Amino acid sequence: MSDIEIRDDRAAGRLEAFGDGGEVVGHIEYFVLESPAPALVPVHTIVEPAHEGKGIAGSLARELYAASEREGIPVAPLCPYVVKWAERHPDEAPAADPELLRAAKDWLRAHPGRF
Repeated sequence: MSDIEIRDDRAAGRLEAFGDGGEVVGHIEYFVLESPAPALVPVHTIVEPAHEGKGIAGSLARELYAASEREGIPVAPLCPYVVKWAERHPDEAPAADPELLRAAKDWLRAHPGRF
């Protein structure tokens, strides 16, 4: 994998991976659930086709969980990629609270145009 830089654009709800040339080569779209407790909720992981297979999606998922640990906020993944990544990396990705997952799904249904 080439060197990438990952930046969190919290206001836009995007964790972005930048390639060597400064272009966005992948991102995770997410929102911050506020109730019943704060949680980071990834919804989509996208890697540009020319950059697939380079570990970018995994790096994004790893950074999402690292940010959650630094901030003391759990992850409630709805993104299928992040769910699978978390299953393969239980040491880095604690299991999501079922109540937070239900609340995240409810939030997403209530905001259909958001993603």
